[in-house]
Amino acid sequence: MGQESSGRPDPQILAVVTLNKERVLGGNQLTLLAQNNEEQKTMTLDLAKAMKSEVMQMKSGDYLVMRV
Repeated sequence: MGQESSGRPDPQILAVVTLNKERVLGGNQLTLLAQNNEEQKTMTLDLAKAMKSEVMQMKSGDYLVMRV
């Protein structure tokens, strides 16, 4: 990843947790398919805690686990 002029690394998407199997695509990030909303939230929070990262929920309902 590149760096901004401030010397900080660019934000990095570490994982995507979705309920829609059509959105499971390739890429560098881990992509997980959850069975329901509760499992999706639990998986996302567990991953974020383990990776010491931030969570963002997209308008589509998918969650991104990001290092900022």
